[in-house]
Amino acid sequence: MSSTDHKPKPLPFVANFAAGAIAGISEILTFYPLGLIDVVKTRIQLERGQTQGLVGTFKSIVKEEGSNKRTIGLVPPLLLEAPKRAVKFAANDFWGKTFMDAFGEAKMTQNLSILTGCSAGATESFVVVPFELVKIRLQDKNSTFKGPMDVVKTVIAKEGLLGLYAGMESTFWRHVYWNGGYFGTIYQVKGLLPKAQTPERELLNNFISGALGGFAGTVVNTPFDVVKSRIQGTPALPGVTPKYNWTYPAILTIAREEGLAALYKGFLPKVLRLAPGGGVLLLVVEATLGVFRKALGPPYI
Repeated sequence: MSSTDHKPKPLPFVANFAAGAIAGISEILTFYPLGLIDVVKTRIQLERGQTQGLVGTFKSIVKEEGSNKRTIGLVPPLLLEAPKRAVKFAANDFWGKTFMDAFGEAKMTQNLSILTGCSAGATESFVVVPFELVKIRLQDKNSTFKGPMDVVKTVIAKEGLLGLYAGMESTFWRHVYWNGGYFGTIYQVKGLLPKAQTPERELLNNFISGALGGFAGTVVNTPFDVVKSRIQGTPALPGVTPKYNWTYPAILTIAREEGLAALYKGFLPKVLRLAPGGGVLLLVVEATLGVFRKALGPPYI
């Protein structure tokens, strides 16, 4: 076999896990000033009927609630980011190898990239549910909780330990669709971009691919995010059937009562965060994996 036929050995699971964690931390540090955008997104999604929109909701939060109220709602996503992204990219790598072996493919294809992304999202969803529930309960404008641990204690006391997994089904679908759109778009865009001739161009290609992937994932999954916010924002009451319970019936209920546009409440603040964030994620992951390959040496390079 000639040197031109050499194919680098895939990096181990722990390398992809570590790269995802580093990317998650990098993303949250890069976009920390935009953290309030997530609070705005949640508020808009929890509103029934007409909302104040991005600017109006932002002004209302700043004017009426102050920095302390906003900050406590940012703690769960800050704590979550590293393990969440670590699981995302490690699971994507694991499922990619698994599906290529199962379908007898020597390299990734468009269909497999979508299937792999969806599977990675399903895996990721099991990690994020408790953090998402805490975040939603804190970011609700009617919240009386003192902080994340107050939410955890209250939910366990009133709803049991499984209460922390309220909205599991809707979270599952949210992450399945976002990751399918994200990784599927990355594969497609990378194939369309000019082949990188320099390290700088490779970084740019990764950022562009990841940003467009983040945009596509957000377009696909926002209705499921709206439903998840509604489900997790409503505490369970004994003997009372929640209005929003299962994902697909809830989507139909929102569309019927509030119109189809309501399924895209919070889209603008969401995409402002996740499109560039998706670019940073992929850029940092690929750069970190490159460092790992060089550190480990042959046969990984």
